[in-house]
Amino acid sequence: MNLARLTMNAPALAAVYEHAWRPALFYLASGRTTATDRRDAVTTLHLDGAKKVLDIACGPGNFTKYLSNALSDDGYAIGLDYSEPMLARAVADNAGPRVGYVRGDARKLPFADGSFDAVCCFGALYLIPDPIAATREMIRVLAPGGRIAITTSHRADNAIGHASRIVGGWSGLRVFDNDIFPKLFAEHGLVDIDQQVHRLLQYVSAARPA
Repeated sequence: MNLARLTMNAPALAAVYEHAWRPALFYLASGRTTATDRRDAVTTLHLDGAKKVLDIACGPGNFTKYLSNALSDDGYAIGLDYSEPMLARAVADNAGPRVGYVRGDARKLPFADGSFDAVCCFGALYLIPDPIAATREMIRVLAPGGRIAITTSHRADNAIGHASRIVGGWSGLRVFDNDIFPKLFAEHGLVDIDQQVHRLLQYVSAARPA
């Protein structure tokens, strides 16, 4: 297990992740606040009503709980993560009437095809051992008419981009080129593909045709 994954599985990080670690690092990497990320996620995923949402690599549930607040009726959000300390923190800090947590491997999701109206993975694909397999699984469990959204690393074609790949390789963080995820979404028949780049991060969303 590389340095990045060891860090994410540490109980000490789970305790401070939501309130200090993630907000600080994401602001430095993207110039965006956690509050902005959360609001944009609800808008991009078209969340409302009885929709079923899957949040991959949910960590301590800081996004999962927020997404669930946009739902009503029989809607719910499921957060999936491999880290037991993160899930323990999610259950303790981010439980709710429309949110639940599952321990699982993003590369082999324990859900049937088309199970969710919205699937997301914010700030974790660069940690997963096979991020392409995990992304294909996200697409597999997305229902017709559903929406998918990811936030992950981005390598600019400049000196900073090349430096980020070197640092990422040392720590275990993958740094992705510009066209990997838009191309993957298109190959799997997704439409309405949108990509936005903010500093070192890329935000990519799409929809499965109804």
